[in-house]
Amino acid sequence: MSEHSQQSKSLEALFEPCTINSLTFPTRIVMAPMTRAFSPNGVPGPDVAAYYRRRAENGVGLIITEGTLVNHPAAGDTLNVPFFYGEEALNGWAEVVRQVHEAGGKIFPQLWHVGMSRQKGAGPNPEALPIGPSGLDLQGNPSTEPMTEDEIAQVIQAFADAAADAKRIGFDGVEIHGAHGYLIDQFLWERTNRREDRYGGSMMKRAQFAIDVVKAVRAAVGPDYPVTLRISQWKMSDYSAKLAATPDELGQLVNALAGAGVDIFDCSTRRFWETEFEGSDLNLAGWVKKLTGKPTITVGSVGLDREFTATFTEGNNAGTKDIQELVERLDRGDFDLVAVGRALLLDPQWAAKVREGRMDELQTFSPEALQTLS
Repeated sequence: MSEHSQQSKSLEALFEPCTINSLTFPTRIVMAPMTRAFSPNGVPGPDVAAYYRRRAENGVGLIITEGTLVNHPAAGDTLNVPFFYGEEALNGWAEVVRQVHEAGGKIFPQLWHVGMSRQKGAGPNPEALPIGPSGLDLQGNPSTEPMTEDEIAQVIQAFADAAADAKRIGFDGVEIHGAHGYLIDQFLWERTNRREDRYGGSMMKRAQFAIDVVKAVRAAVGPDYPVTLRISQWKMSDYSAKLAATPDELGQLVNALAGAGVDIFDCSTRRFWETEFEGSDLNLAGWVKKLTGKPTITVGSVGLDREFTATFTEGNNAGTKDIQELVERLDRGDFDLVAVGRALLLDPQWAAKVREGRMDELQTFSPEALQTLS
């Protein structure tokens, strides 16, 4: 067997169908959610629909959209990030769904609230103050007042309403953004959650907001509609942060979330090959699958030789990286799906090129790629 044939055979696992609940993805490749901010006034237009369609046409089995803002004044702070509420924005998303389905792909929206990472005076509602569990910024310093129980209930309802709209307009499932130091993660993290009511205290009390969001989303979409939750240990403000220091702690957290209604865990790491706990080569997705039995998505610098922030802080482009180790981990069942970020952002044909062995045609990522919808 030639080297090319051996490589093609080894990559086959990436392109096998994957069935989770009643939904079948045509391949194991997922487009990771990446903020693009090309939706004027929060409305995704024809260019956004074409952008996602190109990935579905070229072998991406599941597209998870960029973060979309739920219906709350302080949900976001960046102009032109898409809304997931209002007739005009939802009509735009319905067209995105139609185009992706026509190309043979599946698509979930990522539902998002940035919480205390919001910049004061910015975004579509500049008068709205940031909100968070204890009013603390991401360094743990007082910034605004803690969220009231009424405010918490309003935000939970906003996630549920968005999920119901996603199902109504034809999305195949939803993803809740619970990672990276945004609102849901701020409740999970002891640095930003110092509450003394039922939403604060021990790790499992800090998890109550996330559990309530998941339960509300599950109630809004019914028992069979796929619900994904993105989780991470790291935060945008602290790459060394840990929600769970041991497998036992992680198991308590993710099993509670699974019990609330999560079908799939999207496990965000900066480098997929890094192990999560000493004594095992499993990454975060591997551990979560082992602990819960639920399907997982791995993500983190897939196909690239450096993680996201290094391409900016070091001023260098990211070169391509062999994905043999990734495929071996997928093949042995560490995780079920593989999310690709920057490599797909730059090159809509990335999956097709990998499948066809055209590795020499893969493009290197540079920060300039963020300036257009290619």
